[in-house]
Amino acid sequence: MLDVVAKAEDIDALMLSIGRNAKAAARPLATASPEQKNTALLAMADAIIAAKVDILSANAQDLAAAKAANVAASFLDRLTLNEARVDDIAKALREVAALKDPVGDVIAAWDRPNGLKIERVRTPLGVIGVIYESRPNVTADAGALCLKSGNAVILRGGSDSVHSSRAIHAALVKGLKQAGLPETSIQLVPTTDRAAVGALLSGLNGTVDVIVPRGGKSLVARVQSEARVPVFAHLEGLCHVYVDKSADLEMAKSIVVNAKMRRTGICGSAETLLIDQAAAGTHLKPIVEALAATGCEVRGTKEVMEVLPAAKPATEEDWRTEYLDAIISVKLVEGIQGAIDHIATYSSNHTEAVIAEDAAVVERFFNEVDSAILLHNASTQFADGGEFGMGGEIGIATGKMHARGPVGVEQLTSFKYRVHGTGQTRP
Repeated sequence: MLDVVAKAEDIDALMLSIGRNAKAAARPLATASPEQKNTALLAMADAIIAAKVDILSANAQDLAAAKAANVAASFLDRLTLNEARVDDIAKALREVAALKDPVGDVIAAWDRPNGLKIERVRTPLGVIGVIYESRPNVTADAGALCLKSGNAVILRGGSDSVHSSRAIHAALVKGLKQAGLPETSIQLVPTTDRAAVGALLSGLNGTVDVIVPRGGKSLVARVQSEARVPVFAHLEGLCHVYVDKSADLEMAKSIVVNAKMRRTGICGSAETLLIDQAAAGTHLKPIVEALAATGCEVRGTKEVMEVLPAAKPATEEDWRTEYLDAIISVKLVEGIQGAIDHIATYSSNHTEAVIAEDAAVVERFFNEVDSAILLHNASTQFADGGEFGMGGEIGIATGKMHARGPVGVEQLTSFKYRVHGTGQTRP
C-alpha cells in the first residue's frame, strides 16, 4: 500500500486512475443481478470473520497511535474495534444482502390518455465518494450499501483508522473476487495525504457523481465548501430531547439517560435536554440526578443548578455545542412552544425526541420541528440506518435535497423514466 506520495502531480494521477477505474466498474455493477451482488456481500461477511485476528491487530496499531496523540475518549470509542464489533460488521453485511435490491424497482407507473405507459424506475447514482474519519466500520458499511445499490465507491478513510480500514477493505475485495465482480467496485484511497481529499472533491474529471462526508464538523464544512459535485451533507448531530409535563417520569428518566450515555460519541447522542417548565417540580430533579448518577456532567440554567448543586452554569455556547462526550446542557422551557422555538434556534436538523403522553403535544412536535429524524417516547440513539431496518447507513443526511435522514440503499439511487408506446407521434 502507498502511504506517502511525494508530489502533488503524483497524487492527482493516482486519484484520476482511481476515478477511471470506478467509472469502468460502475457499468457492470449497474446491471449486476441481485444474486451476484448478494453472493459478494455474503462472501465479504465470511472474509471479515476469517480475518478477525488481522483486523483486530491492525486496529491495535491505530489505537496505539491515537492514544499516543492523547485524543478524546469519544474519539477512541469510535475508533475501537473488538470481537463483538467485528462480528457486528459481518452481521451488517449479511443484513444488507438480505435487503430488497432497489435497482430496477418501479417507483411509480401510469398511463396517459394517448396510450403511452410511463414508469419511474430506480437506477444507481454511479460513482460515490465517501470521506470519513475514525470509524473503521464505515469501510464495510459504505462498501456494502454502495454495492447493493449498484454503485462503485471510492473510500477515503481518516489517517487515524488507516490500518483498520485497509484490513477490512482486503476482506471486501475477496468477496468481490468470489462473486466475479470488478475488484475496483470498492476502492480504498491508498494514501493518507490530505491532497487526495481535494482531488476527490474535484470530481476526478467527472467520474464522481456524489460525495458523502462522514466525520467532524471541520471535515464536513470543508467538503461542503470545496466539493464540485453534489454532497449528501451531515454537518453535526446537535440532538435535543424535550420532556413534556405529560411525560411518564420513569420512561423519561430511562430514555434521557440512554439518549445521552449509551454511546456519547455518536451523532445520535442527545446534547441538550429541554424540560417543560410546568414539570419542574416533578421531573427536573429526578432526571438530572439520574444523569449525574451515570457520570454525566450537567450544564444548566439557574433552576437546574438549584436542584443539582454539582451542575455547572450553561453558557450561550453550550446550546450550540455537539459535545460527543458525557456532557449535556439542560434548561426549562415554556411548554411545547418553548421547545420548538429553542430547537429552531440551535438544532443542526439531525434528530430530536419528544417524551409525552399528550397526543396534541406530539402532533405539534412532529409537524413543527424541522429535523431529519423525529422520535416520540424513544431514545435519539435509534437515529441509525441499521435500527431503521436499512441494514446500515453511510451517514445521516441533514440537508433537504434528494436524501434526508439515514442514507441507505434506496437513498443511493436515482431514477429514470421508461416510456412504452405503440407508435405514437406528437401532433
